[in-house]
Amino acid sequence: MSEYPFDFVRMNKVAEKPRVKGVTEIRGPYYSVMGTHYLEDVLSTMHPYIDSLKFAGGSFSLIPEKQLKAIIDLAHRYNVIVSTGGFIEYVLTQGVEAVHRYIETCKKVGFDIIEISSGFITIPTDDWLRLVEKVQKSGLKAKPEVGIQFGAGGASKAEELEGEGVRAVEWAIQQAKRFINAGAYMIMIESEGITESVKTWRTDAVSKIIDALGLEKVMFEAADPDVFAWYVKNYGPEVNLFVDHSQIVQLQCLRSGIWGTKSVWGRVVTYK
Repeated sequence: MSEYPFDFVRMNKVAEKPRVKGVTEIRGPYYSVMGTHYLEDVLSTMHPYIDSLKFAGGSFSLIPEKQLKAIIDLAHRYNVIVSTGGFIEYVLTQGVEAVHRYIETCKKVGFDIIEISSGFITIPTDDWLRLVEKVQKSGLKAKPEVGIQFGAGGASKAEELEGEGVRAVEWAIQQAKRFINAGAYMIMIESEGITESVKTWRTDAVSKIIDALGLEKVMFEAADPDVFAWYVKNYGPEVNLFVDHSQIVQLQCLRSGIWGTKSVWGRVVTYK
């Protein structure tokens, strides 16, 4: 008997992990507490569809080492890799030695990915590249986050960000290309300025990014059902997305083509 009793119903199949397309990263502790019991419920039911678990807002720095390692070890048992989220930009304000210790400690407790963001700070691209190389040399995966909105992060309101201005999409693309050439595991595309904290979505920015970089090396933040539904509808089930852990079932229903809103119901299909 099949492990899945309803596998006679046709749906889009999921590639085996590790995947390079259709990658799903879920948010860990931030908007809600997540310990091993909570995570076990999420992973025991949904692990085939989850590629990575991302801590947000430096939340892991508030968790005792024993419990933090237990969370990371549990993810690994389900073949889910673990990311720090973009906390390094806070550590950067405390100097080179703090960054060195941060990378060492991330490796020690079992992280797989260090996200390298700069939403709230300005850092020269060459320095950013040195961070990518340092993380890669440590044996961890470097995942730079690029975007077009300065001051992005922490769910800042659109009104707060309007005065900050935006960068040219082409500039973000050129940065991303340099990071990929330096060996970055993947590029995280910041949603603020594109689909979050804006009055009108910058769908043109998404199109330019995918046209220049393809689908395999970029992941889009899409922690809103309307946003991830739009990505799947327009770029198919193999687009790489970051969502909240509470949204993993809804997203996978969309990727599988088995459910969705009126605009996508029954329209997300593959030919395999």
